[in-house]
Amino acid sequence: MALSMEFGFSIGSCFKAASTPVLISAIPKKTNFMLTRRSKRFLFKVSAVSYKEFAESALEETRKRIVLEPSPLQKRYSSMTGLDGKTELQMLAFKSSKIRLLRSMAIENETMQVFDFAGFMEPEYDVPIFCANFFTSANTNIVVLDLNPLHQLTDQTDYQGKYYNNIMSIYHKYAETFPWGGKLTGESLKFFSPLVMWTRFSSSQEKHEALFSAFVEYYQAWLEMTIQVREEMEPSQVRANREAQHKYLTWRAQKDPGHGLLKRLVGEVKAKELLRDFLFSGVDELGTKTFIDYFPEYQTEDGTVSDKRSIIGKSYETRPWDLTGQFIG
Repeated sequence: MALSMEFGFSIGSCFKAASTPVLISAIPKKTNFMLTRRSKRFLFKVSAVSYKEFAESALEETRKRIVLEPSPLQKRYSSMTGLDGKTELQMLAFKSSKIRLLRSMAIENETMQVFDFAGFMEPEYDVPIFCANFFTSANTNIVVLDLNPLHQLTDQTDYQGKYYNNIMSIYHKYAETFPWGGKLTGESLKFFSPLVMWTRFSSSQEKHEALFSAFVEYYQAWLEMTIQVREEMEPSQVRANREAQHKYLTWRAQKDPGHGLLKRLVGEVKAKELLRDFLFSGVDELGTKTFIDYFPEYQTEDGTVSDKRSIIGKSYETRPWDLTGQFIG
């Protein structure tokens, strides 16, 4: 859950990615998402925004193209009521032969809406991680939408060519409607792709419909990747994919800004459980390295993890990629 200016994404170590390009069009021809009439209900009240419809639309389209089955997590997590007796948390979790986990969390009450939708692949596939984090309150909307790179792009130009160069037009389509949202820490930035939509805006029917459309197109591109990608047969690359995803999950489970909100809503114990066992499930299964193993710069003198959001102290107030997706700092 990324709910503030600083987002805790980490995508893993610098491993050699497969060089075979995956040909992705901005709008796959066989995929037709429609902005349904339900979306016309978007008003300027928080209670009128229902992000659950985003998840429903994505799952409906996914089922048209691949076989989904419930994840074991669905039995453990489906719904929860906050400590206030009013806030509702709704969870969905699925998997397929290639997708390790496709999950959604929607939080709703009278003053806010939160949407966290993500897709993680099995380690045999190096497809990026689908990431949609939306927050709506009476005064503002905070949005992060991206295909988080599994392997760090600064050192994996072949990975960027394989997955991103052909779909940069999706970002450009929405860049004017959803401009850069302000400061982003250096630690977070290196784990985003040049496709990232990081923005803040005031609610309007037009903006929410545009957000739905953007979500649809980003998800289409990701879904097409999952269908086209070939299984990695080289054991060393499978290990690299697994460690990269584990590093991502380890960062998110430790540093995700949504922890504070979940703690207020359901208490510390359940908040940690949701983070480690549902939102970032796999952190205890895909590897054994600790947060300090991956991020030693966060270790304090007493050996614990620093609470600081940024260690290097650098942030980016403007978009640090050019129109082609090349990092310019």
